[in-house]
Amino acid sequence: MSVELKIPVIGESVTEVTLSSWLKKDGDYVAEGEAVCEIESDKASMELPAPSAGVLKIMAEAGSELKIGAKIGELDTSAAKPAAAAPKAEAKSDAPKAEAAAPAATQASTKEINHPSPAARKILDEKGVPASDVKGSGKDGRITKEDAVNASAPAAKPAAAPVATATRAPSAPGSRNVRPEKMTRLRKTIASKLVEAKNTTAMLTTFNEVDMYELMNLRKKYKDAFTKKHGVGLGFMSLFTKAVTVALKDWPAVNAQLNGEEIIYHDYADIGIAVSTPKGLVVPVVRNAESLSLAEIEKEILALATKARDGKITIEEMQGGTFSITNGGVFGSMLSTPILNIPQSAILGMHNIIERPVAINGQVVIRPMMYLALSYDHRIIDGRESVSFLKQVKELLEDPSRLILDV
Repeated sequence: MSVELKIPVIGESVTEVTLSSWLKKDGDYVAEGEAVCEIESDKASMELPAPSAGVLKIMAEAGSELKIGAKIGELDTSAAKPAAAAPKAEAKSDAPKAEAAAPAATQASTKEINHPSPAARKILDEKGVPASDVKGSGKDGRITKEDAVNASAPAAKPAAAPVATATRAPSAPGSRNVRPEKMTRLRKTIASKLVEAKNTTAMLTTFNEVDMYELMNLRKKYKDAFTKKHGVGLGFMSLFTKAVTVALKDWPAVNAQLNGEEIIYHDYADIGIAVSTPKGLVVPVVRNAESLSLAEIEKEILALATKARDGKITIEEMQGGTFSITNGGVFGSMLSTPILNIPQSAILGMHNIIERPVAINGQVVIRPMMYLALSYDHRIIDGRESVSFLKQVKELLEDPSRLILDV
């Protein structure tokens, strides 16, 4: 009896996925629930578990673009689990026979070593790299996709010198290899959404700066007690999120979305927090952030960010945000203009904290300063609303006691 392996339904809006890689080989025995392959949608990647135990028959190549419900393989459930290999008996044959068997053993071993996976084979063919030149890190020396990506193209054979003497341009020092790599489905989706945001919205950015002195002192004073009580660290993101939710109540247009000829206002704040992952930028959403405490916000952000970086975030956890926050400061960004996460109408950009001389009460002092950037859709949000919203966020952060007293 055989059980079909099909691309499962991932989300309402997902109609096609990429079969990123096979985690098992054709003919492998797979236990029930064991991951057999990895598939990638527009939003995230996930592992496909075996619905039952059996011997795997692969019917689709890694790298294939497949529709939801497409058949990618079968599991022969009637096959028994292979017994553990018994230790080989000592050879009792004479020396000439042993020597004759050696070439056959070498030939069998060669079949296993330097054998690329389908995805690795495709990459090596594009680079023109022979499989024999690549040392595989997979099981039995199998060449994995990562091995193929890291493989260098063979150096070109030197051309015959021309008979006529000619002036030759000096060669550039160092390597000049190029490495073409197909865009992942997630990266293609990110690119498409960013272009759509630029082309379909009247995007504008307003800036301000915030004195982080009081906020940093508050965090320094209570971070140990906060961690001890709540089991999670006190970061700047929860404080910024809380300040944003307070300001959104007073400036609801910043929390609104355009739907045809209607403006949809929200009486709640679902805040998208941009997270950088090895496969690209994703924006998981903290639901009803306006009603959460700082500790609850920190726990939710930590849980979502961990799932995103592990590639286990679901589409539902990234949909439906009303406002987003992105922190380029963790990478050292001083100032930037974040792009809208459509259909949202505004996004707040945080940046790095730099000590700068500022004038306070007629005196020049050194303070930790951060630039803030609010990108917004001018079709919905006017200058008065955007500037006032950002100014209120600045004032709340510079006097964090207002967040606690709600004034």
